[in-house]
Amino acid sequence: MPVKLEHRLGVQAPAEVIWEVLSDLGRWDEWCPLYGAASGTIRIGEVLTMTLKLPGQKPEVIRPVVLDWVPHEQLHWRLSMANGLVRTVRYFEIEKMSEDGAIFSNGEMFGGLLGGFVARQMRTSIRGGFEAMGEALRDRAEALWRERGASAK
Repeated sequence: MPVKLEHRLGVQAPAEVIWEVLSDLGRWDEWCPLYGAASGTIRIGEVLTMTLKLPGQKPEVIRPVVLDWVPHEQLHWRLSMANGLVRTVRYFEIEKMSEDGAIFSNGEMFGGLLGGFVARQMRTSIRGGFEAMGEALRDRAEALWRERGASAK
């Protein structure tokens, strides 16, 4: 049975600004503590290259494949590890709540023969990484929004 781990938080910035931060893979190394580097094109079927830095773990280069994306709303990718014994779907979703606020969800579904085991064994580290990424994305998006004069509304 698949295991799902997720972190959600509110962001005081428009969905478009959140998406701008999320979709600019080349700048993830400037703000994202979970992925030290990220590159590639967000397009269905494209392979991305990222350095995954889970808390308490050695950095690892991963190459997920983009499953789906909708500007200002979502990015989903899949990853197969351990010769397919662990298969995951990673998702980032932006739920617009108002013109200048949204909920950012950042999670992963673990499947495959060993997926549930890996998720349960590494739950604390994975959740810590998701929280750190969500908070860093929120901080960056809110700072961009303030710089652009959001407070002048």
